[in-house]
Amino acid sequence: MTPTTKEAQRAELHKTIWRIANDLRGSVDGWDFKAYVLGMLFYRFISEHLTTYINRSEHEAGNTDFDYTFLPDDIAAEGESETVSEKGFYIYPSELFANVRRRAPKDENLNETLARVFKNIEGSAIGTESEDDLKGLFDDLDVNSSKLGSTVAARNAKLVKLLDAVGDMPLGNYEDNSIDLFGDAYEYLMQMYASQAGKSGGEYYTPQEVSELLAHITVHGKTAVNRVYDPAVGSGSLLLKFAKVLGKDNVRGFFGQEINLTTYNLARINMFLHGINYEKFNIAHGDTLLDPAHWDDEPFEAIVSNPPYSIKWDGDANPLLINDPRFAPAGVLAPKSKADLAFTMHILSWLAVDGTAAIVEFPGVLYRGGAERKIRKYLIDNNYVDTVIQLPPDLFFGTTIATCIIVLKKSKADSSVLFIDASAEFERHGNKNKLTDDNRARILGLYVDRKPVDYLAALVTGEEIAANDYNIAVSSYVEKEDTREVIDITELNAEIARIVARQQELRTAIDAIVADLEGAEQ
Repeated sequence: MTPTTKEAQRAELHKTIWRIANDLRGSVDGWDFKAYVLGMLFYRFISEHLTTYINRSEHEAGNTDFDYTFLPDDIAAEGESETVSEKGFYIYPSELFANVRRRAPKDENLNETLARVFKNIEGSAIGTESEDDLKGLFDDLDVNSSKLGSTVAARNAKLVKLLDAVGDMPLGNYEDNSIDLFGDAYEYLMQMYASQAGKSGGEYYTPQEVSELLAHITVHGKTAVNRVYDPAVGSGSLLLKFAKVLGKDNVRGFFGQEINLTTYNLARINMFLHGINYEKFNIAHGDTLLDPAHWDDEPFEAIVSNPPYSIKWDGDANPLLINDPRFAPAGVLAPKSKADLAFTMHILSWLAVDGTAAIVEFPGVLYRGGAERKIRKYLIDNNYVDTVIQLPPDLFFGTTIATCIIVLKKSKADSSVLFIDASAEFERHGNKNKLTDDNRARILGLYVDRKPVDYLAALVTGEEIAANDYNIAVSSYVEKEDTREVIDITELNAEIARIVARQQELRTAIDAIVADLEGAEQ
């Protein structure tokens, strides 16, 4: 497919999605309704994915007329265990998206049908390696919710429309391009809902261009990585950027943890929709700071994260935390009211010796005093801070704050910190700022070159930072260019003298004219 055709197809897809989202949701809040659209998109995806997988094996065996969609369930049952071991789940032909959709308008019990189908899909993985990856995936697609309608008939009518709308999405032939288009549909929906939802959306979604910048920073100079990790994974968009930047076959495993149950489900759905099979990802539900899920998987070669800004946590109210190997090295815990640097310490602890971490941070962590200063002292004195990048304001949904990126490494080539002022690297798109391809390229260029550039980048020794009370705000080290016009004082004074002299001449002339007029009147 040519780029032009692909972009046209994507534009058509986005237009269709926009119509679906607005026409169907009715009184349901957009951020809540996304669970229905995304859940149904996922249902269609795994149905078509499984059908294509089974059809291909039959066609290759010479049975060219075979179509799993029309196979009786009792015959399909013979291949269930083998397929589950390969794909992680199973769907009987009668329960495929296409068949349920076809029967839906005449199915008075459509809500019960869908509830049973979703339960059976999750149930197909029970007792297998993929059980945790499928468990609860459809929990947020509540087909009996009063949000869809006040009666069963009204809810079913909405579900029919939803099946038809998602079924009509122009996702092309699965074998040709569906992974790209299914994933693209998901990303567009997430961005659209995050934009509409404001702050609540921004908690779970990092703009694609920021995700891409973080991924490029952490894998610079590499063509493959072992394991990638995000301790506040949200919908998984940050992790999936590694698949785009390196190719999914060049990332051995995707790991993450998410405290919000709905978003945790979205992250797992997102993995499947982007063609990451169950054995290649491990997304956990829970509180990363208090109950981290991946002790047996760390360290990680690449870590990216956009943790929640300045949230509360147990801190020193929990006597166990100061002895936790993730936090103990700094000798102090992040404040109870601001967990930002607790995430930073957790990330540093789980970072591989040859790895790189890129973290989006609230700007206050760069200069606030107290416990946070002590943690920065630990990070600087031990030469873990590689780069600090000041981002433009108004990049993220739900906040206009100018955030920053802290890059951590355990094996730096020098003992200096690179400071980059990228606050002007943006273009205004609609009601938000955006990093363009050129903006990202310039930021990455400064990061890779690691050299001082007037008004853009400074290379500062740890001693200088210590002397500045461990303040690591970019503005403390990168001078702002003075764009005011340069004034030549000597020339200015001469010009003023000329103006004053001319003014005096005019005044004398006016006085003379007035005197003449007064003489004439007498």
